[in-house]
Amino acid sequence: MTDNPTAQRAVPSVSVTYARNGASTRANALGMRPMQERAYEKRGEQYLLIKSPPASGKSRALMFVALDKLENQGIKQALIVVPEKSIGASFDDEPLSQYGFWADWHVEPKWNLCNAPGNDNGGKVRSLAAFLESDDKVLVCTHATFRFAVDAYGVEAFDGRLIAVDEFHHVSANPDNKLGQHLGQFIERGKTHIVAMTGSYFRGDAQAVLAPQDESRFDTVTYTYYEQLNGYEYLKQLDIGYFFYSGPYVDDILNVLDPAEKTIIHIPSVNSRESTKDKIREVENIIWALGEWQGVDAVTGFQLVKRPGGRVLRVADLVDPDHQARVQESLRATEMKTDRDYVDIIVALGMAKEGFDWIWCEHALTVGYRASLTEIVQIIGRATRDAPGKTHARFTNLIAAVDATEEAVTEAVNDTLKAIAASLLMEQVLAPRFEFKPKNPDSGPTPGFDYGDGGYDPGRCNVGVNEQAGVYQIEIKGLAEPKSHEAARICQEDLNEVIAAFVQDKPTIERGLFDEELVPEELTQVRMGKIIKDKYPDLDAEDQEAVRQHAIAALNLTQQAKRLSTEGEREGALNTGLIDGVRRFAMDVRELDIDLIDRINPFGEAYAILAKTMSEDSLKQVAAVITAKRTSITPEDAMAIAKRAVEFKRERGRAPSVTAQDPWERHLAEGAAAFMRFRAEGRYA
Repeated sequence: MTDNPTAQRAVPSVSVTYARNGASTRANALGMRPMQERAYEKRGEQYLLIKSPPASGKSRALMFVALDKLENQGIKQALIVVPEKSIGASFDDEPLSQYGFWADWHVEPKWNLCNAPGNDNGGKVRSLAAFLESDDKVLVCTHATFRFAVDAYGVEAFDGRLIAVDEFHHVSANPDNKLGQHLGQFIERGKTHIVAMTGSYFRGDAQAVLAPQDESRFDTVTYTYYEQLNGYEYLKQLDIGYFFYSGPYVDDILNVLDPAEKTIIHIPSVNSRESTKDKIREVENIIWALGEWQGVDAVTGFQLVKRPGGRVLRVADLVDPDHQARVQESLRATEMKTDRDYVDIIVALGMAKEGFDWIWCEHALTVGYRASLTEIVQIIGRATRDAPGKTHARFTNLIAAVDATEEAVTEAVNDTLKAIAASLLMEQVLAPRFEFKPKNPDSGPTPGFDYGDGGYDPGRCNVGVNEQAGVYQIEIKGLAEPKSHEAARICQEDLNEVIAAFVQDKPTIERGLFDEELVPEELTQVRMGKIIKDKYPDLDAEDQEAVRQHAIAALNLTQQAKRLSTEGEREGALNTGLIDGVRRFAMDVRELDIDLIDRINPFGEAYAILAKTMSEDSLKQVAAVITAKRTSITPEDAMAIAKRAVEFKRERGRAPSVTAQDPWERHLAEGAAAFMRFRAEGRYA
């Protein structure tokens, strides 16, 4: 029961239910949880990349690995590098021996430079140099301090040491990214060990973290959101959704905010169209919308707000600079972890994102589109901690609807498309890892997988489940298998990065949502094929096609599973869950083949959610803006389609026909004709 009867009008784009088997919180004899144990098994690697969600224990995993490198691998010192000072507390002393490990983690207070006064240049850089000359073992500093130190002393000063980079997604292969440059230099020199950690499942929104030749040097430990949440003890369900509003967002905020839920509200950037440009007034309006202001708590600095009915909410304001330092200090108190009623709502602008740990948080509510998908992953992570009594968590993106009177209609449309892209990506992140297997007469069951009540059946499409590993194995007829080690690695570990690039491609998502004449293969084969060719140019054509098929299978299976899992809701029945939807889809079609998967529009279900969430007038306006700028086939697309037409001819013994009933065959014929015309015009070099 909530104390806000109009709450929860936000429509979940996906709702995932987990098993709560307790595995991810269970420690082994050395005090390591599953992800930490997985990382420790690879402690001997010179370059180690840990991809693991918030709350999975990356900080402690690093402690285990670093202590072994210092004690048993001849490493002189360990430098822990974090993006901001507040995250430095994650690496404070830990009595690991109390839980079974052979050593404790200790950082001398003077070497935790995140606690030192002053800025990151100057004195802190000199302190880092003094550490390098000392016999002490561990230092913690910010990315900025580390960059300045490398500039000052050179990469050779760090020889024989471990460099551990937390929140690794801050790094970029872009030449303007200093930390990325330095890491490339360290790898080229080859005399340091590097452990990189990130809670994001793709390397970045546009720019890769490392150059491909550098990234290939890393051994990767991947621990998925599904493994993490499925192994929790309490949290069972996670919803991701968005809600469109008109007018000031404060007028609508109680339509998605339930004051009975522990909530972090991120108000919009002052540069966004959702902002009123007065961040202090926005916080005041949120407080007045919640109830009657009762003053400020003398101890914590929290705002006290009385709800109708008498309950008093404790609201932490991290936006007002006059109270920020005091509130920040209160949010670092032990009570944040031990007392569920210590604080009820946190309002922030740029804070309370990555590295901020509030286990009781049930709702991450963000106003306005965040420019980075990585940032959204981090914000969602604030609500995905496990805590006693917490069975449900959600993320809501509150977005300004397109307004016919707006001057910046194009910007509004772009924000809408970005919100949909973020939702689509998070659906993939939250799902189990898909492992696709070609279906053929010699197929058989794979050890360790459960095929349901009927067991493995050669006559149907089989879905095998390995709950322990968080893997769902699905048979697909005609599926291309990767040949090279790199292509196999991408299919196993990086499909979400491929999907992230695909759903962020504006022409792709625009056509997928609003082109009524779309032939799905234009997206699933041509656009996805181009994205993979650009992303992995060193793969040969066969491996590029294998990666394409695996990526589109993962995306479309998740979308079809979502459709089936929510059909019951529309009919008034219980939600069957995303994973049940995968099984249902596979059973309905009896035999999955890659051609069938390619004929599904990956954005069809996203449009259904959008139509349910946005007003009809706004939806028409978005469609009109996108349709108005639609262009005819480009020379580049014509070349890609012509290659598909050649494959069609090779497989069927005839060229595609412009009069065929099949729309994809007609499109191939038209694309091939356009290619011939462009070539005759000299459009290709």
